[in-house]
Amino acid sequence: MSTLAITGLSALSAAGMGKEVFFEALADGKAIQPTAKAQIQSFDANAHDEPRLSEVAGFDPTVLLGDKGLRTLDRITKLLIVATRMCLMDAGFKADGQWKESDPSKVGFVCSNAYGSLEAITELDRVALLEDARYINPAKFPNTVSNSAAGYVSIWENLNALNISVSNGNPGALDAVGIAEVHLASARAEALITGGGEAMCEALYLAFKKLGATRASSFCIGEGAAMVCIEPEGLAEARNAKVLARITGYGTHFARPKDDALLHPSQEAMGAAIEQALERAEVAAKDVDLVVSGISGLAPFDKAELAAIHGAVGRSANVFSPKRIIGESLGASGALGLCAAVHARGGGALGLMEAGTAPSRPGHVLVTSLGYYGNASAVLIS
Repeated sequence: MSTLAITGLSALSAAGMGKEVFFEALADGKAIQPTAKAQIQSFDANAHDEPRLSEVAGFDPTVLLGDKGLRTLDRITKLLIVATRMCLMDAGFKADGQWKESDPSKVGFVCSNAYGSLEAITELDRVALLEDARYINPAKFPNTVSNSAAGYVSIWENLNALNISVSNGNPGALDAVGIAEVHLASARAEALITGGGEAMCEALYLAFKKLGATRASSFCIGEGAAMVCIEPEGLAEARNAKVLARITGYGTHFARPKDDALLHPSQEAMGAAIEQALERAEVAAKDVDLVVSGISGLAPFDKAELAAIHGAVGRSANVFSPKRIIGESLGASGALGLCAAVHARGGGALGLMEAGTAPSRPGHVLVTSLGYYGNASAVLIS
């Protein structure tokens, strides 16, 4: 795999808006409390018992985007636009919302979301079933298309190179890195804003509740958005960009269940994805200093992911999990994991370890994500 430079990042999480509060939460190491029922923004929670979920604390897109043009956008779109603008500013491409460096035609967008259109689909279905299809707001219908949020990002931020949406559940944001590598290698763009997002909505919360996930005291369903700016190393150096970290390996794998089960925590897939990422980076397992995992509090999946890490990296692996602190953010989780890896690589503190101890300025950081359906992916940061 060709080495790619990370030159900027952004994070919206249960800790709040911005990478600074996200990094502070990682250092603090305390699980963020679920959003209070009266403060839930994404849906009317009055019909439910105290919901166990975490929204992006204090999310207000008007702070960065102004208050015009937002009325018909759904929550996932707003999250992604804000995260993208923050990332472009952090990478030095934009200042005060205006392009400062590079040509917009050379910057593109690769983004993951697992259930991104669910809010819009639910809203329109509710109107059609409970009222009448004639009352559906046509301005909101485009939000039901799975790649509409990514399209709006390119429109708002004037990203004129390629635009790709990835839908592969929890590992999607790590898969976006693999896709970004392919298109940067073929010179379809000079830089790609890459990551993922997920927005809370009533249907998403109810799905996890009906599956029994919200009964686990250590699990909290959440939302978020995070982006990293990825560039070929040579182009980043040519524009004198600050290189925060380097992506040196990526792996992905799928293992089908042995029965007809829909949910399938595959230790086999996770182990194979890790081995593939290390092989492509030409890094030995013993040289991995830290693993930023996707462990979230769902026991069968946590057990499979940790067993795969121990099998591929070693039982002495130092394992950290951002989801223990900020909640399960699904399609955004891999991107938030990448941001946590860059934070650790730069000497940032990690306050709650799953196993082992937090190394100071780790040389190689492995980011892992196990999907719900037999899929898994891994990225190596060096």
